[in-house]
Amino acid sequence: MLTQNKAFLFPEFLSISLKSEVLFESGSAEVGSEGFIQLSNMSRILLDITKDIPKDIPWVLQIQGHTDQNPISTPLYPSNWELSAARAISVGRVLINSGVDSEKISVAGFAEFQPLEIGSDPASLRKNRRIEIKLT
Repeated sequence: MLTQNKAFLFPEFLSISLKSEVLFESGSAEVGSEGFIQLSNMSRILLDITKDIPKDIPWVLQIQGHTDQNPISTPLYPSNWELSAARAISVGRVLINSGVDSEKISVAGFAEFQPLEIGSDPASLRKNRRIEIKLT
């Protein structure tokens, strides 16, 4: 649901924060069906917003993956770095496949190193597992 996510408009950029559990299963970077629906809807909004940006103004969609502090160690994701980066890439692919220009997308994985909340309680961990999309 979009109500589980947040969007903020700052003078320099638009920031959208998506909860990871809406997009992905635990320990996975494959976008689930609900996440795909949300990202497809979001891409239509982003396309509508960005079509009005003058051609001489450079802009980019920065897609940032964030995890909680709990370590992961699987053959596919040896650490939270790989998981957060893979999740950002997966979101970028959905947006590209939905019509967003690939030249306007940048991805990064921040692992657990930029938490929104400090703490090991379930609410803090859940808040820190997220994808942030910033239009700058």
